[in-house]
Amino acid sequence: MFEEMRLKAQQLSDEETIALLDAGEYGVLSTIGANGYPYGVPINYIYDDGKIYIHSAVKGHKLRNFEYDSRVSFCVVAEAELLQEDVNTMFKSVIAFGKIRELTEMKDKQRVFEMMIRKLCPDFIPSGLEYVEENKDAARVYEIEIEHITGKRGE
Repeated sequence: MFEEMRLKAQQLSDEETIALLDAGEYGVLSTIGANGYPYGVPINYIYDDGKIYIHSAVKGHKLRNFEYDSRVSFCVVAEAELLQEDVNTMFKSVIAFGKIRELTEMKDKQRVFEMMIRKLCPDFIPSGLEYVEENKDAARVYEIEIEHITGKRGE
């Protein structure tokens, strides 16, 4: 179902791939819409125990796409450097494919929000947790169950 990476020499190990995904702060989530067009949106995320978690407003384009088709891809790029003299780019990237589902249990949502605050706002944990408590009903939380993942190094 999923294609193997063509240039095996550029493939990151499983450990490097997961480390890159875990360390990232944002990526591009791509969905499929009813009109047949892909839709990619940059978004904050966290990776935990084999899954990618995102949060969202309660309405919008990507949510309509989730309802249409739960298949998504998620891409993270790190350590990108343009090599102008070589007309090339050095980078590391991860692409994950999977299915997305909403987490509706408040304890699950709270756990994800807390992990996000601790990772993305480490200098503001008390106020971030207070913000989450006050606004948790105004957001949705989604989990991507990873079905296939690859990491790549461009040199």
